[in-house]
Amino acid sequence: MNLLIDIGNTNLRWTPHGAGTEADWSVQIARHSGAIPLDLLATWEQIQPPERVIVSHVGGPAVAEALGRVTRALWRIEPEYVRVAPLAAGVRIAYEHPERFGVDRWLALIAAHTERQQATLILDAGSAATFDLLLADGRHLGGLILPGVEMMRTSLLMGTHIPRVEYEPTDVDWATDTTTAVAAGSLGAIAALASRLHDRLAEAAGESPRFILTGGDAERLRPYLDRSSETIPDLVLRGLVALTAESV
Repeated sequence: MNLLIDIGNTNLRWTPHGAGTEADWSVQIARHSGAIPLDLLATWEQIQPPERVIVSHVGGPAVAEALGRVTRALWRIEPEYVRVAPLAAGVRIAYEHPERFGVDRWLALIAAHTERQQATLILDAGSAATFDLLLADGRHLGGLILPGVEMMRTSLLMGTHIPRVEYEPTDVDWATDTTTAVAAGSLGAIAALASRLHDRLAEAAGESPRFILTGGDAERLRPYLDRSSETIPDLVLRGLVALTAESV
C-alpha cells in the first residue's frame, strides 16, 4: 500500500492506494496550517504502514518538514515528492521551464488525460484560481492564474472600508449593495474567465471541451458558471495514481 498525499496551500488531502484499497477509495481532507494536525497524526498511527509516501506539494516548507518528521517517526520512510516532467503519462506541458509549473496543475492534467483523451479545461479554485487548457492528444496549451475567491475579496477589503460579506451570494447578475457586489464580483470574475477560455479552447480543438472543476471553492463557483462542468475534488490524487502506475 502507498500513501498518496496532496498538500495545497490550505488543505491536505490523502488516501491509501494499492492492493486491497481500490474498492475503498476514500479521500480524507484536513487543514494543515503549515503542520500535520494532531487528529490526522492519530489517524495515521492506526493505518497499515505504507511502503511509500508519494506527495504532491505546493504548501510551503513548514508542512513538508513536518510531514518528513511524521513519516520517519511512524514508518521509518521518507516522503517522495513528485517533480514535474516535460512529458509524462501522455501529457506534454507548454512551459519552457517545467520546474516553474505547479506540480498540482501538472498532476491534474495527467489525471484528466488518463481518464479521457478529450480537449479539457481545468479550473482549480483554491487559494489561487488556476486555469489549464489541454488538447485531446495531450498537448498542454498553457494556462492563466487569478487570485482565488478569498484572496480577491481580502485584497479589496484591505484597501477599503467595505465590510466583509456575512453570507455567500449565489447566481447574482448584479448587486444592490456593496458587500454583495464584492462577494459576487469575486465569483463572477473567475467564472467569466472560465467561459472565455472554454470558448477559446473549443475553437482551438474543434470540439466542445470537457470542463473540470476542482479545489476547495469549486462548488461556490458552480452557480456562476454558464458552461457545462463536472467537479472532481480529488483530481490531483488521481494524477498521482496515474503517474505511479506509469512508473511501475
